[in-house]
Amino acid sequence: MQRREEEKERKTIAQRNEREEEEQAKEDEDRADDEDHRNKDGASAAAAYNDEDAAGRKNNKTKQKGVEHSSGSDKKFVPGVIYLGHIPPRFRPKHLRNLLSPYGEIGRIFLQPEDRQVRKRKRKSGLRRCDFIEGWVEFRDKRVAKRVAASLHSTPMGTRKRQWFSSDLWCIKYLHRFQWTHLSERLAYEQTVLQQRLRTEVSQAKRETNFYLNNVDKSAHLDKLRRKRQRVGQQADEKTWDFTQRQTEEEIQMKKKEKEKYSITQKHLDKGQLIQQKSQSNLSLLVKIFNSNQSE
Repeated sequence: MQRREEEKERKTIAQRNEREEEEQAKEDEDRADDEDHRNKDGASAAAAYNDEDAAGRKNNKTKQKGVEHSSGSDKKFVPGVIYLGHIPPRFRPKHLRNLLSPYGEIGRIFLQPEDRQVRKRKRKSGLRRCDFIEGWVEFRDKRVAKRVAASLHSTPMGTRKRQWFSSDLWCIKYLHRFQWTHLSERLAYEQTVLQQRLRTEVSQAKRETNFYLNNVDKSAHLDKLRRKRQRVGQQADEKTWDFTQRQTEEEIQMKKKEKEKYSITQKHLDKGQLIQQKSQSNLSLLVKIFNSNQSE
């Protein structure tokens, strides 16, 4: 009985060991399979990452090239303004643009017209054209503006002898740190000053006309009163106005000279009178001395 029990126990122990070995073998196989899968996944992921990295680098390079290209094309230039001190007659902005556009890209152009009084005189004489006195030209790049001002200053404007401005010279100056807004502000200021001057002139003319009309009404009213008094028989008191004209500069100078002469002559007379008085006093003393000596 004991042997049978021992054999049973041995069989059960052997079966348990076999089961445990089979389980360990299965676990080892599963682990090996998992590791293989992991290695495969890692390799594929690394390859995909490398592909993505390479593609990203290519995209970045293409983007950088595109940005460089776009920045080269859309590069912002600082504009520069030049001043023209002399504008020939019958010279217009289109002529100026045609002459200066070969040197660089031109933005805005402004030419200052002549004064209104000069234009009125020209119209009276028969000339209807409007000439310009000075001008400003804006270049897109200030380096081009500097180059143009340095190279064209004091050189003939015309390239052909047939041009009417061929004998005129360029009078150009580059305006350092000058912007187009400064010019617009200056023009606006001049316009406001002109309007203010016109307003003051108009208001002064209105005051003068009102004063004249009031005086006319007063004189008409006084004439009516005078006529009424004359009809009744009363004597009309006529007011007389005494006006003194202001002295001229010549008259003032003449009066000053006369005063100086009078003062000089008066001084001489006073001196002569003093000398005479002294001499008379001396004579009286001498007479007294001689009379006293004779009496003794």
